[in-house]
Amino acid sequence: MKALRNYLDKIKPNFEEGGKFHAFQSVFDGFETFLFVPSTTSKSGTHIHDAIDSKRIMSMVVIALVPALLFGMYNVGYQHFTNTGATGSFIEMFAYGFLAVLPKIIVSYVVGLGIEFVVAQWKKEEIQEGFLVSGILIPMIVPVDCPLWILAVATAFAVIFAKEVFGGTGMNVFNVALITRAFLFFAYPTKMSGDAVWVSGDTIFGLGQAVDGLTVATPLGAAATSGAVPPFSWDMVTGLIPGSIGETSVIAIALGAILLLATGIASWKTMFSVFVGGAFMAWIFNTVGPDTAMAHMPWYEHLVLGGFCFGAVFMATDPVTSARTETGKYIFGFLIGVMAIVIRVLNPGYPEGMMLAILLMNIFAPLIDYCVVQGNISRREKRAIKSNN
Repeated sequence: MKALRNYLDKIKPNFEEGGKFHAFQSVFDGFETFLFVPSTTSKSGTHIHDAIDSKRIMSMVVIALVPALLFGMYNVGYQHFTNTGATGSFIEMFAYGFLAVLPKIIVSYVVGLGIEFVVAQWKKEEIQEGFLVSGILIPMIVPVDCPLWILAVATAFAVIFAKEVFGGTGMNVFNVALITRAFLFFAYPTKMSGDAVWVSGDTIFGLGQAVDGLTVATPLGAAATSGAVPPFSWDMVTGLIPGSIGETSVIAIALGAILLLATGIASWKTMFSVFVGGAFMAWIFNTVGPDTAMAHMPWYEHLVLGGFCFGAVFMATDPVTSARTETGKYIFGFLIGVMAIVIRVLNPGYPEGMMLAILLMNIFAPLIDYCVVQGNISRREKRAIKSNN
């Protein structure tokens, strides 16, 4: 590492003002600060000095996503081999899924980081690190059959209109990855819903078996269309079911949640409240809801199916777009869980619900924080008046 540090120090003058590569100063700075903690510190205008910076935080989130990503790769292969009747080993299934998912990760990062580099150089600022997480989240929340060109268009739209126009990392109102999925859902609904997008029917480098017209429904999709509650199975927990690439395994998501909570990066208050809100609303519908399969689905099935767990752990806890006051985190998370189940049950055309619930609450997060702060101020004023009297 010392040799790498010395090499970067040697070539750094070439990227500074007046150097022959000064046009790429933002690019060099981005890679340098990714590899090493910056040696400079804030001298004024800060309340807390800490050795960790946002790049380190984002890197930890990416590490927390790795179990869900790796399992998602295996599940892509498992679903293909199972539903096409092909035979293959664990290695072959994982290799098939790896080769199917890798292009989506590459497209996401190339498009997103490319836009980040251009904007940073244009504004003569350092490259913002928020897309380190968004770039891996985006491929994990789309169906395996999503075309790469559509993914590229959606990623570019989200980075430009949901992030850069608001000022970049830390200024965005909405979760960038969820805006990408929302754009895909509303602009290309046939590529994001139905029974033909969740399992790949193609061969990849000779792996698997090609099948035309392969259709496989997700458990939530089947419940919404068939009118029957799917029986609970441990596959719903392990993740060996059709679904978006990184959203199916509760166990893999839980491993990521443990890391985020242990390092203090994610708020347990937000995370816990999402599950409480979802369970509460599901119980309400079980008790007094309409006579539909989604309303009769047990609360624990609601929590393990679809993107509920993934959204609660990795999306709702986004520090930029979620509530920031401690009390507000409880309210924010609880309402996300409630709204996700409401959308699932009352809108048969959209059986997922988690994406829209989080995006809706992103809008109200500042209002929740404002009400909490004003409530605290009012209570302190009352206490002050009483003490003076």
